[in-house]
Amino acid sequence: MYKTSTQAPDDLDKMISERMKSSAFRKIWEEGEADYQLGRQIIQARIDKKISQRELAKRANTTQAVISRIESMNVSTSLQMATRIARALGKNLHISFVNIV
Repeated sequence: MYKTSTQAPDDLDKMISERMKSSAFRKIWEEGEADYQLGRQIIQARIDKKISQRELAKRANTTQAVISRIESMNVSTSLQMATRIARALGKNLHISFVNIV
């Protein structure tokens, strides 16, 4: 069984690499990649701007709970909401399709 609390980052990387051999695991991992990247970029931009989730929510005309759910990948967001958040961070949303490796 997988226990993150006792595994070092190297162990986690090894475990993920091993599980990526499973097509079912890889499919689930890849399906969550866009949500992960969006959440990660929102967090980084918010930290760079030195603003709280609450302040970002106010600027994007939403609630802190929505920002929290997006950042923690507990919800998939719409392009409209992602655009509002990007604008609230003083950025443009850029989306591109890339080849599957």
